[in-house]
Amino acid sequence: MAHRDWFAVAAAIVLSASASAAPTGGAVAPACDRTCMTGIVDRYLGALVRHDPAGLPLNRDVKFTENAARIKVGEEGLWIGASELPTGFRIYAIDVGAGQAGFYGVMKERDKPLILALRLKVVNGQITEIEHVLARNLRADAVKNLATPRPEFVTALPAASRLPRQQMVNIADSYFEAIEHANGKLAPFADECVRRENGGQTTHNAKPVPWPVSLGSKQADDAMAFIGTLSCSDQFDTHVMDFITRLWPRRHEIVDEENGLVFSFPMFQHRGGSGTIKIYNVPGVDSLPLGGSSSNLQAGEIFKIDRGRIIGVEAMGASLPYGTKSGWGE
Repeated sequence: MAHRDWFAVAAAIVLSASASAAPTGGAVAPACDRTCMTGIVDRYLGALVRHDPAGLPLNRDVKFTENAARIKVGEEGLWIGASELPTGFRIYAIDVGAGQAGFYGVMKERDKPLILALRLKVVNGQITEIEHVLARNLRADAVKNLATPRPEFVTALPAASRLPRQQMVNIADSYFEAIEHANGKLAPFADECVRRENGGQTTHNAKPVPWPVSLGSKQADDAMAFIGTLSCSDQFDTHVMDFITRLWPRRHEIVDEENGLVFSFPMFQHRGGSGTIKIYNVPGVDSLPLGGSSSNLQAGEIFKIDRGRIIGVEAMGASLPYGTKSGWGE
């Protein structure tokens, strides 16, 4: 089963003058603060839906990728199909120190909902990098979970609960270590941690949720439903993620210390295998038919970190051919 199926279980404009124009006369533009960066994101989203980048503070050498493909701003991809601005489901991750702004929300492309994970790099008031990751073909039940963001993802942390940025990066990275080593104890999960993938809740379901894609037998489908009731930590211990060969590059791009968010853009690599993985700690099941095909998945994942614990994960992704590069430095 490809990783996209796992994801199936489980996208007042304010812009300060300093961000709207490049510095002149060799002067350095004033820093773009949180309000300024959020305004640039909103202005960018508005331009997407108008299908016209005119007026955006784009650097002449701006680099743009969509689902890892290098394409042209204003002429291809979501720039052509965007049909409605994000409404209720909107998460901003702002990293003033690194000059990066992230957005995770639901908008429409040709009147169909999709999840957009957006990253903008801003240098001296100009957008120098744009990255889109798009998750299309959302299930109707998952879309219901995407009406509004979970409160913790849009609430600032008290000062006493915040961590230095490198510690936050280390915590986010430990999540991917936990996947690769099938050991939930490698990451500091809070007991209440809930993960959603493309809108679907994939951990801590109060009761077993039917697996939407049959694995070929009632026993296997029931096992997957049981796995969805487990905690973030215990689920990794079952080895259900063993069809993921490697998570690289992981790219922890945006660290929002004020809101306790790390916005990462990992590449999931699935080299393919026998099609069967060994499963642990699931009653009556010792293997499941997962991971037979090869593929990559470019993901966008936001981690909410509070007092050193991962309390929530919002994840999305787009399935791509095996061996696809992210387009950002690897």
